[in-house]
Amino acid sequence: MATVRFQQVSKTYPPRRGGEPVEVLRKLDLSIEDGEFLVLVGPSGCGKSTLLRLLAGLETPTSGEILVGDRPVTGLRPAKRDVAMVFQSYALYPHLSVRGNLAFGLRRSRPRTFPDQLQDALHRATRSWPSPLRVPSRREERIDARVADVAGMLELEPLLERLPKELSGGQKQRVALGRAIARQPSVFLMDEPLSNLDAKLRTGTRAQIVELQRNLGTTTLYVTHDQVEAMTMGHRIAVLSQGKLQQLGSPMELYRHPANLFVAQFIGSPPMNLLPVAAAGQGQLMVAGRRFALGSGMAAALDRWLARGGSAAGLTAGLRPEHLRLAPATNRNLAAEVTHSEALGNEILLTCRLLADNRLLLVRTGPEETLTPGQTVHLEVEPHGWRLFDDQGIALPLGE
Repeated sequence: MATVRFQQVSKTYPPRRGGEPVEVLRKLDLSIEDGEFLVLVGPSGCGKSTLLRLLAGLETPTSGEILVGDRPVTGLRPAKRDVAMVFQSYALYPHLSVRGNLAFGLRRSRPRTFPDQLQDALHRATRSWPSPLRVPSRREERIDARVADVAGMLELEPLLERLPKELSGGQKQRVALGRAIARQPSVFLMDEPLSNLDAKLRTGTRAQIVELQRNLGTTTLYVTHDQVEAMTMGHRIAVLSQGKLQQLGSPMELYRHPANLFVAQFIGSPPMNLLPVAAAGQGQLMVAGRRFALGSGMAAALDRWLARGGSAAGLTAGLRPEHLRLAPATNRNLAAEVTHSEALGNEILLTCRLLADNRLLLVRTGPEETLTPGQTVHLEVEPHGWRLFDDQGIALPLGE
């Protein structure tokens, strides 16, 4: 097992067709703890997959250093880095059986003399023969034992003699995982490994990967664009945008306390509602002509912001859909028109347009609500649900 550190890592691709150089990563600092499951998320082109490829040795950083444990690996060949990668496309060898794919990395872990290679090949050829006629090979026997362990772990025993073309998508994905696990690397790299699976299979495989990582304790760096995967799989989430780290923290930390407007809108499905607001004094906000009270923590943060010279009018408020509730019409609630309703089984997601300024808000309600488009509702805000962002899009800190 090992920690992984990216120190001031940058990656710039040369210009193409007379364009400008493409800067994908910009002096990125990131540490992954020993045994941690870290999920990388961000929009397309933000540098997620590039970061994995740099760690795997498939790309070379323009500047900076990458360390696995205490060992710099920036100048090492991929085979010397002690990392294993699971690709989005699985990248199985089509001419090898499942057994051959699982054993591929083990057989190339160290150079062998020609007589040793011949003995290993004869052992594989005589594997099914009666015991007295088999050609012995201690190395191949160890590989067979490791392949059997991994196949049992991933329920691949009935598939060992099949070719990849004879497997379903979920089976191919398990073989790709098994090939990485068999090598017992210090670090697993996974680049959207579930994106080719259907929704039901993704759910089951997601739980299987989490359980495997927990049992193996291997440091894992996992790239995904799926919000559910990010929130349910990782110990921590790193959010990237334009080659920079926007926030690093636990899933609930990012969900409840986004560091900036980008994270607020990127983390969470549906995303956080954003509204322009003005401070109205004494821990209150003015929204669409109505006053709303803040929870004690956010009220104190607002007071500190104003005391330091922050503008009372240059604020953006964020509200998660579950922090808005349907309520009777009062002077303290927001009148809105329902524009769309999505029944999700255990809840209903409403899209509402504020009558005061035509802004759209998303609201979670219970499944018992029967609302139709065009119907007028009134929205109450939970005081502890407010999150405030300054004129630069940075969240006001709740504590000093």
